[in-house]
This record gives sequence, C-alpha cells and structure tokens, in this order.
Amino acid sequence: MWLLRWMSRWPLWLLHALGSTAGVLAWAFSPTYRRRMNENAALAGYGPGVVRSAARHAGRLLGELPWLWARPRQVPLGERVSWEGDALLQQLRDEGHGVLLITPHLGCFEVAAQAYAERFGPITVLYRPSRQEILRGVVETARDRPNIEGAPASLLGVRKMLRALRKKEAVGLLPDQVPPEGLGVWAPFFGREAYTMTLATRLLQQTDARAVVLWADRLPKSRGYVVRVQPGPEIGPETSPEEAAARINAAMEALIRQSPQQYLWGYNRYKPPRGVSLEQLGDGS
Repeated sequence: MWLLRWMSRWPLWLLHALGSTAGVLAWAFSPTYRRRMNENAALAGYGPGVVRSAARHAGRLLGELPWLWARPRQVPLGERVSWEGDALLQQLRDEGHGVLLITPHLGCFEVAAQAYAERFGPITVLYRPSRQEILRGVVETARDRPNIEGAPASLLGVRKMLRALRKKEAVGLLPDQVPPEGLGVWAPFFGREAYTMTLATRLLQQTDARAVVLWADRLPKSRGYVVRVQPGPEIGPETSPEEAAARINAAMEALIRQSPQQYLWGYNRYKPPRGVSLEQLGDGS
C-alpha cells in the first residue's frame, strides 16, 4: 500500500502514460496474450488497429489503479467525472427500486462504482478475492471507499447483494466473468458460446430491482471519465436462465461496440468453468 499511496500523488496523465507503455510491452512480449486479444477481437469483427489501442487502454487501466485505490478517502473523484444518462438512475431510485448495475470489462469499472457511490449513495460490489493473501489484503484495503461495500463471490456475498437490493440500494457486478461450474449457462457472446453467470438473473428475479448497464468511458489526454448509463435488458420472473444470459450478453456486446478499444479483449472470456476440462468440451467452443 505504501507504493500505491506514493504513486497516487502522481498526475493522472503520467500514470496513464506509464500504463500505456506497459500495455504495449505486454502485448509485444506475450504471444499468448497477443493471440487471445487478436482472436477475441476478430470474433467481434475488429482488426489490429483496435487491438493495439485496446492494449494501451488495458495498460492505462492498470496505471490508474494507484490513484483510484490509494488516494485519501476524503478526496472525491470530483470534476474528473461527468455523467450521461444519469436521470434514469434517479428515476428508478424515486420509484423505489433497487438497481443492478452491470458492465463488462470495459473502460474503467473501478471509476463507475466510486462515481455511483459519490453521487447516489451505497453500492455493494461483487468481487473475486485474490488467491494470494498479500494481494487480497491490498485489494480489500484499497477498495474500502465511502458508500462502497464489497461482496465476495460466495454464498455470503450473494446474501449481501440480495439484502442491498431489498433495501432499494445498488449492486454492481461484471457479468462477463466466467463463473464456476454449475453457476452459469452457455450463451452466445460475439457469435461464440461462452459460459455466462446466472447470478444477475437470480438477483433480478428474487427482488424488484431493475437492471441498468453503465460504464466509465476514459476520455482522451487523461481529462477524466464519462459514466454512461443506459437501460438494461428486460428479465422477468418467467425468463429462463439461458434466455436471460443471452439478453445480458447481447447488452454487453452493444456496450462494447460503443468503444471497442476500451474493452479488455485479452480477458479469457471463453475459458471453461472451473471443474470442466477442455477435453470434456472438445474444442472448447
């Protein structure tokens, strides 16, 4: 944490510049990472130009973490964040609904949660604890921000999210994370079957919460971020897990196409869930 706190005092443009360089180096020197980025982007119809830009943005995501995680708790995001479409969130709150905020690995999702907490109040965010104890402590400390409560990817975390939605608060999660076996269904994502979590569907069907898609668009020249808000997919009590997953994936695709250079194409979205081998899946598709 001392290193993060020291780096959090650096200007954002410097953190982004260093991160961008690191992202390009990772793309250049890791054949596996480069191949995965190219293959995933190609499925969506994007070529080398978008991939190279995405590599730089992936590095910027890493570079901005010290500022996001380690700046003093009393220092807000402030004028670095603007909003687009936030009237929808206010409307849902006025109507007495909890809000399920869903976003893919796009833009700066850490900013999205902090911006909501500063603007609208409490938000519970799903996270996957690190397997390394030292990193687990750093992440939990860094994400301890006002109005933000973490919910681990466990039964305890699910209960926390349900309680928050029933209290008409907000819950945030990234639905394009690959869940363990038994906690997802297969649904198309850019034309290929991907194991997709059913947690978002269960949360919506067990509460009167409404789904909203949002993401934090990283502005050029480190000028800050725009948090963009749009209506989420319609998922009713009778919607099957497979159909709900397909609707959520389609909504994520539409969001990604608005700024494909800021999506983490290097994320292994099509990997099999834990507990399933590649041999069981044949070619893994």
